[in-house]
Amino acid sequence: MRRQPRRDLLAGLTVAVVALPLALGFGVSSGLGAAAGLSTAIVAGALAALLGGSNLQVSGPTGAMTVVLVPIVHRFGSGGVLTVGLIAGVLLVALALARAGRYVRYVPAPVVEGFTAGIAAVIFLQQVPAALGVPVPEGEKVTVVAWHAIVDFAAHPQWTAMALALGVAAVMLVGARWKPGVPFSLLAVAAVTVVAVIAHLDVARIGALPATLPAPSLDFLDPAAVPTLLTSAVAVAALAALESLLSATVADGMTVGQRHDPDRELFGQGVANLVTPLFGGVPATAAIARTAVNVRTGAGSRLAALTHALVLAVIMLAAAPLVAHIPLAALAGVLLATAIRMVEVSSLLALARSTRSDAVLMVLTAAATLALDLIAAVGIGLVLATFLAVRKIARAATLEQVPLDVADHHAEEAALLTEHIVAYRFDGPLFFAAAHRFLLELTEVADVRVVILRMSRVSAVDGTGASVLRDAIERLEHRGITVYLSGVRPEHERALSAIGVLERLRAQSRLFAHTPDAITAARALLHRTGVLAGAEPALKAA
Repeated sequence: MRRQPRRDLLAGLTVAVVALPLALGFGVSSGLGAAAGLSTAIVAGALAALLGGSNLQVSGPTGAMTVVLVPIVHRFGSGGVLTVGLIAGVLLVALALARAGRYVRYVPAPVVEGFTAGIAAVIFLQQVPAALGVPVPEGEKVTVVAWHAIVDFAAHPQWTAMALALGVAAVMLVGARWKPGVPFSLLAVAAVTVVAVIAHLDVARIGALPATLPAPSLDFLDPAAVPTLLTSAVAVAALAALESLLSATVADGMTVGQRHDPDRELFGQGVANLVTPLFGGVPATAAIARTAVNVRTGAGSRLAALTHALVLAVIMLAAAPLVAHIPLAALAGVLLATAIRMVEVSSLLALARSTRSDAVLMVLTAAATLALDLIAAVGIGLVLATFLAVRKIARAATLEQVPLDVADHHAEEAALLTEHIVAYRFDGPLFFAAAHRFLLELTEVADVRVVILRMSRVSAVDGTGASVLRDAIERLEHRGITVYLSGVRPEHERALSAIGVLERLRAQSRLFAHTPDAITAARALLHRTGVLAGAEPALKAA
């Protein structure tokens, strides 16, 4: 932190300016109020910066987490949200100790893009009531709530609130294209607030903020409610882990020489979520947008993220009366613009054009995020991605008939060998998804005397593949066809030995390290059975 303190302090100040309206907006949107969002940005931002695994990460309340929290608020109230955050912190620390951070790299890009697009749609719909200046209708599904809000607005239009929200959103979107480094969100919110105060506009406002962070408290804990909240806590922990590690990966990609520690990042986020609820904050995670601003403004160490938290704390202490006058519609405009900017249209189009399976995976993940919940959406996306990947691998695996290498034989004998011996080469994994197709192909072999199975290019063997191979050998033997195996790799011997394939073939001298040795053995067999005339040649050493 001593290398470039001036640049880090400036980056932290810039991030705080950008983060202030987002923290207030996400706090209001979560249902716990603006003070909860600000407390989260301060406490979680400082702890995650100190203990996390990235030098550039900025943490706090996020739109994705808000989407998860709204149903919890409806069902359990604010105490339920704080309890969920505490349990999620414990789960995140447990994931860190289990060294689970490395597995986020296996989340496919279509799942991430679909997930992000779905979150953006949910955040946008959540802001509709505040942007239209109507009370939030009852309900947990954002589509239903947004529709009822539109119906209420049509019956009793509130043009002032809508004008404020759309004005803030327009300034942010246009300003981001014109001068990306200028914090137009804060400027727009400040201007709208001044106009609303001077003109005495009749719009809903944030309301009074505490002059300082609340003292730590355990009053919200209800041990009897913990089992009921476990499912929600798992969802929050999973989302915090996923979003934080993805954000850290993005930060690494924007810099040279920075690499995050995924397990330490999970630990830092876990501690942040353990402590933040004690100060009335909502569950937190790393924020991709704020992290990107941090990197682009020259941050190089954790000092920038710590400065961001400190500046927000000073604002809470010194400017709470001013912040209380901000119209809710202005914050709704900030979040509307944020939701729009979350969607990278170019990335979505690129994935949609790449393959049909990627397009389907992305669309289904986004639809599940909007219709169900975030964790169900990620689960559906991962299951579907796994199915599509296995299907693609299975189709890539091949069983190919290959010509015999009989160049050292006389022409007549070579013709006889080719007539009575057939060789097949496996390419790719011999596993459950492709094994039965191979079984059908092998058992349809024409009337030959010997089949040589070349195994040197098999990349993996599972139990199903080994069992199917055994069945194929037994079926061929039942038809009077002798089977030889060549080139079995050492790492595959365990799976094949477990079902007795290797031991039986080795006992019958039908297992060889190299294909030429198997051809020599097959030639000797044809001599013994009288198919090839002449004396039986000496077998080469296997």
